[in-house]
Amino acid sequence: MVEHLPPDGATARAENGHAWQQGDYAAADSRDLLSLLLTAFVNANRDPKKPAMPYPKPSWRPGDPVPDEAKNDADKARAKAAYEHIVAQVKGS
Repeated sequence: MVEHLPPDGATARAENGHAWQQGDYAAADSRDLLSLLLTAFVNANRDPKKPAMPYPKPSWRPGDPVPDEAKNDADKARAKAAYEHIVAQVKGS
């Protein structure tokens, strides 16, 4: 019964954690490749006196941490370490 549900339906999104399909991944790969090729072209045809343009980072994909989440995770880890330090001082360990 579940096998005939749509791939972008609520059940599939809950299972996968996202609604990206193969076409979305292909479009993101194409965008990344195009930006790499553009950067390589600009670097190959630049003035030798100017610095090379840095290569771009790959675009976000499902499963990659969102930049704000990564910062929040680091803040949470620091807060947890501070809390555990205070608890250890109170307990006298």
